[in-house]
Amino acid sequence: MKKFLMILSIAAMSVVAFACSKGGGGEDPTPPGPVAPTSISITPTTINAAQAGESVEVTITAPARPSVSGLPSWITYTDGTYNSSTYKITIKLNFTANNTYEARTAELKITAAGATSVTFTVSQAGKEVVKDPTLPNNDAVAMAKKIGMGWNLGNQLEANNNGVPSETAWTGVLCTQETFTKVAAAGFTSVRIPVSWMSLIGEAPDYTLDATRLARLKEVVGFVHNAGMLAIFNIHHDGAESKYWLSIMQGADNAEILKKIEAVWRQLAEAFKDEGDWLMFESFNEINDGGWGYSDEYKTAAGKKRQNDILNGWNQKFVDVVRATGGNNATRWLGVPAYCASPEFALEDGFVLPTDAAKKIMVSVHEYTPYAFCQTAEANEWGHTRKTNLNDPSFGEDYMKDVFNKLYKKYVANNIPVYIGEFGCANRTAEKPFAFQLYWYEYFAKCARVFGMGGMLWDNGASGNGNEVYGVIHHGNGSYLDATRGPKIVEKIKKGFTNTDESYTLQSVYDNAPSN
Repeated sequence: MKKFLMILSIAAMSVVAFACSKGGGGEDPTPPGPVAPTSISITPTTINAAQAGESVEVTITAPARPSVSGLPSWITYTDGTYNSSTYKITIKLNFTANNTYEARTAELKITAAGATSVTFTVSQAGKEVVKDPTLPNNDAVAMAKKIGMGWNLGNQLEANNNGVPSETAWTGVLCTQETFTKVAAAGFTSVRIPVSWMSLIGEAPDYTLDATRLARLKEVVGFVHNAGMLAIFNIHHDGAESKYWLSIMQGADNAEILKKIEAVWRQLAEAFKDEGDWLMFESFNEINDGGWGYSDEYKTAAGKKRQNDILNGWNQKFVDVVRATGGNNATRWLGVPAYCASPEFALEDGFVLPTDAAKKIMVSVHEYTPYAFCQTAEANEWGHTRKTNLNDPSFGEDYMKDVFNKLYKKYVANNIPVYIGEFGCANRTAEKPFAFQLYWYEYFAKCARVFGMGGMLWDNGASGNGNEVYGVIHHGNGSYLDATRGPKIVEKIKKGFTNTDESYTLQSVYDNAPSN
């Protein structure tokens, strides 16, 4: 027994000796952690946020969880998780858009227990002051002056009953030579003719166009030419919200749609290929999936790319087919719309212009902004003198001017013509709302001239006032639908586009906004 106990004692002593040789405790020593800071530091130390608004991450090192104070209304704060081992926390400062022309600053204060508080200054740029450009001497500006102030024969040749085209379906009248003679006399220099084909296209593979319909289109185009104006026609409601054959939602059927586009535009191009450069073609109208850019699919990156790629392919097919027919079509000006014919989407990278050896492609956009003022007429005031919708920048002159400036920089300055294929502001009869309607038209027309773009007034032949009532001229005889207000609308648009007196500027139009 004594011998056994002695062996255990020796073994225990050996274990202790081994442990001591390893530093004690039987395990490696734990390295010391970071020493708690005695002051507060931040990264980055300066912030200059984008005018459009953004979120900026800020990392704070402090001996305890810090707090941020001094936030103005244009900055919100998203908290993070404080790491008590590293003494760090990452927060977000969220900047709203600065819709003024002045830069703004704020001094924020960071406090934490065990340290002296610190302050740091953040800033945010104001909007760029949009200056009236000095227009280049290029084809884009020349085309704008040539198109000038145009007029839409709306709700006429694109009218239909459940997919069956009928010129009288929506206005109840047939347009005549007198219509366009008086349109020209009013001061318009071009006419856009929307055309729907739908059930008037034959079966595959020829997709033959209805001969009577084609003859009527030729007649109407001839009316425009006889009146001394430029003409442009398109394929219109066949692509309306993906309801008919020109559906951007068809997916796997797109190859067949391309064949149909080729057949239809080949016949149209052949029918007009000997006409001079007073005639232009526009591929389609407001192509979209029915959601106008807000559908579930279009709001995803993949869905947006899919639909834009399809529309880009359709526009390219249109250009290739027209050019292949030869004659004057080899060098004719051709217009193509972006998704929804929206200026917003025309400015995005997803919209790609067709390649064209003739280099005669124009961009078509439409403008009815703001929606509640220009379309539904629920709002009756627009511009800096308004007393309603004060927090909606789209109701201001700066918003409109900024859209024109962006289109100018991307296209016109690079010798690519832009025309506003449709613009309109719903009719009013009450005195003050009508004054704001006239102001919108004048400011819009002046913007078009200043930034080098032509435009066509949307006229759907509707009488009265209110939601989507845009009628100005009777489609059957060319007289004014409202003998008092119609001429005033046309005069304001004409003045905005044609008056080049040095004293008549966007600023002078702005200074004469309706009083309120």
